[in-house]
Amino acid sequence: MAQNILIIDDDADFREAITTLLTSKGYEVAAAAEGKSGFEKAQEELPDLIILDVMMANETQGFEVARDFQANEKTKNIPVIMVTGVKKEMDLGYDINPDKQWLPVKAVLEKPVQAEKLLEVIRANIA
Repeated sequence: MAQNILIIDDDADFREAITTLLTSKGYEVAAAAEGKSGFEKAQEELPDLIILDVMMANETQGFEVARDFQANEKTKNIPVIMVTGVKKEMDLGYDINPDKQWLPVKAVLEKPVQAEKLLEVIRANIA
């Protein structure tokens, strides 16, 4: 049975590109265009892994959704990989790193992400 990955990102081109990449590698992929619908879809479908953007409905929605996943009994054990351009977009002079309280994700990757790097991180974190 194929492993399921949920992509939550407001960039339709990114969703399409990553869906094409992942389906070519045998994954089943679902997608949502923003955090609220992505959170609901994750609770319904219980994917094996979630790829999450930061800046969607607002500049920090992904951070909030990551904490919502961690606090929810159904989704707290689903690994989340954050793929974002927030560092470049907001001209941050520091890296964003996973943290159990503030950013409970397995990895943070900067956009544009190299396909092989994304696949490597997915393989390392998917059950």
